[in-house]
Amino acid sequence: MIHYYVSFANPLTFYLQVQLQLAVSAEATEPLELQLPAWRPGRYELQNFGQKIQRVEAFDAHSDQPLALQKLTKDRWQIEGAAGRTVRVQYNFYAHQMDAGGSWLDETQLYLNGIQCFMYAEGRRSEPCQLHLALPEGWQIACGMKEVGRHVLAADSFDQLVDSPLIASPTLQHAEYEAGGLPFHVWVQGSAARPNWPVIVRDFKAFSEEQLRLFGGFPAQDYHFLNQILPYKHYHGVEHLNSTVVTLGPAELLMTEGLYKEFLGVSCHELFHVWNIKAIRPAEMQPYDYTRENYFRTCFVAEGITTYYGEYLLARANVRTADQYFDELNTVLRKHYDDHGRYNLSVADASMDLWLDGYKPGVPDRKVSVYHKGALVALLLDLHIRQLHSHQRSLDDVMRRLWQEFGQTGIGYTEDDYRRIVEEVAGEDMSWYFEQHIYGTAELELPLDAALHSVGCALMIQASGSASEGLFGFRTVVKNERTEVTDIYPDSPAARCLTVDDQVVAVNGRRVDMNLQNLLSTGQPVYDISVFRQDRLLTVTLQAEPGRRFWSRITVDKRPDATPAEQASFRQWLNQAF
Repeated sequence: MIHYYVSFANPLTFYLQVQLQLAVSAEATEPLELQLPAWRPGRYELQNFGQKIQRVEAFDAHSDQPLALQKLTKDRWQIEGAAGRTVRVQYNFYAHQMDAGGSWLDETQLYLNGIQCFMYAEGRRSEPCQLHLALPEGWQIACGMKEVGRHVLAADSFDQLVDSPLIASPTLQHAEYEAGGLPFHVWVQGSAARPNWPVIVRDFKAFSEEQLRLFGGFPAQDYHFLNQILPYKHYHGVEHLNSTVVTLGPAELLMTEGLYKEFLGVSCHELFHVWNIKAIRPAEMQPYDYTRENYFRTCFVAEGITTYYGEYLLARANVRTADQYFDELNTVLRKHYDDHGRYNLSVADASMDLWLDGYKPGVPDRKVSVYHKGALVALLLDLHIRQLHSHQRSLDDVMRRLWQEFGQTGIGYTEDDYRRIVEEVAGEDMSWYFEQHIYGTAELELPLDAALHSVGCALMIQASGSASEGLFGFRTVVKNERTEVTDIYPDSPAARCLTVDDQVVAVNGRRVDMNLQNLLSTGQPVYDISVFRQDRLLTVTLQAEPGRRFWSRITVDKRPDATPAEQASFRQWLNQAF
């Protein structure tokens, strides 16, 4: 048994005191090496948690004799003379990151993601662990791990320990419901939050049952939604095997339409991850290597399919209306079509590039989103299979097969495994789908529109009402009364004379002051644009191209001419009336 101890002397410093205690065999011939993870599952980039560690020391736990400790890398330590001893390693950890993958300490709560702060002994990740928390009187713990003693949590392994975030505070709010015979817990931390528990429990129970019906089994014995409902605007969620952390705000707006839909969407999304990435895991992550990048090309499955189902299942469970679902789908479409990186990088290669710059805007038009394009290719695949088999088969069958063959067995799946299952469920060669839309950069409009027609819907294209966007191909933002160019449509009139970060100061000699669109809407074919570029004043010529429009708005909507058969197909897909 390996023991971890967490305490804090002064929460105003945000520093936790962490101890790791373990017995080392007298027969050990190699020095004891301790590794701190460099990244966390669910966010595929190196985050180098060693930046948050202060003053690492090692001792004989019985005699308090200091042991020789050497730092080998940015997040690895070696202890000499550990054989035959019970070793205690202690250090401070800076817990001041309030997002769904972070840790936070103040006088009101301890919120901990152990992946950031717990080291493991090389070769001993599979050993059982206990986490001992020194907490003030009256504090309650919300966590997926079992409490086996007063503020003592038990894990079967290091992997389970660091996959079980916790919130401890005296002000936790809690509700429980049952789905599929299993207990589900909803925890809320945040003094300003006023959850409407009957509504939340009704809706969470509905989408939980819908997911359980889809898969026919659950990887865990219970589940915990850990919600940090914050007093300021925020949105983030991270999946774990039997829990999730969601950070959301502002708290006062939790039950309003705008924020509550985000609450439902992220919660449904993260629950789907229990199957799709926590249990159904890529072969490249069996097991996780916490020290380096774990490259995998199937994040369009892990995140893209989950993004699709996270909103779709809310409609299918009748938690959200079809119109509300289309609003969310249209947001995904807008984000996808705003990004011209879709021409330059496939969604499979974008899965690899998460480790490069997948969570930052990056340079213009370089990459595509595994979340947005991944959701759209999942929608295309689902509707295509449904059309082929009159809804007797669907993407549900693909996910069930992945669960049965890989999730339940603990075997990692490969790209080839996924393609094989898709083709077996579809009952046909799916080369067009994989070569064009997974490994290629072909446009989605035509096949997606055709698939949507089968359920009485279509892609609708609406020209931008903005003159700068629609006629000339550039977008601006006003910062401190300065109108700055933020985006330029490739091969547009703007691309030939403007650049990102130009400050637009005049059009045809007229000062720009919240009136850019009016100045560009006079019907002239040519405009003289005065800009500051790197503090140099320039005048460039902007000329519209007849017949060309840029940044059109693409949305999904029901077709007024949908046939009775297509309307019936819509009901089978979305479980709602047309």
